[in-house]
Amino acid sequence: MAIETIKEMLPAYAKDMRLNFSTVLTEAGAPGLTDKQIAAVAVSVALSTKCKVLIDAMEKFAQDFLTEEEYQGAQIATSIMSMNNIYYRFTHLVSNDEYTKLPARLRMNQMANPGLDKATFELASIAVSAVNGCGMCVDSHEKNLRDLGVSSQGIQSAVRIAAVLFSVSVSLANK
Repeated sequence: MAIETIKEMLPAYAKDMRLNFSTVLTEAGAPGLTDKQIAAVAVSVALSTKCKVLIDAMEKFAQDFLTEEEYQGAQIATSIMSMNNIYYRFTHLVSNDEYTKLPARLRMNQMANPGLDKATFELASIAVSAVNGCGMCVDSHEKNLRDLGVSSQGIQSAVRIAAVLFSVSVSLANK
């Protein structure tokens, strides 16, 4: 029901997003991902968009697939990636490479036990990093996912979810 509500709210110019939105949140439309992984990615990305109506809908959607601890893991992924994406994007983009040699001094203790299995946490992390435009983080999470045995198709599915949900949030910005 949450998905249908969002689809009905989308303006006519976002017809493709309406179609994509229904598709990417299913195992058939997100090959290589489980329902739990799809839900964790969707929650993390929705939180990163700051679009209240999308966040509410994805929270409702995720209730069928995530435990409370797993839901908190998706929140942790968003929180930590929001910080890391800014910091590491800066170190990657700034011309002075001295910054890459300095310790980050950013606490990330929750990554050790985020409430999600490692692959699902990494999928949520790569999706949020893609939305936030941190190439260094995207590259790092892609490598971690490959090392964990996640297929290219699964990684692509997580980023496709991120792309569609971000576009939906832009289309809903005035709602």
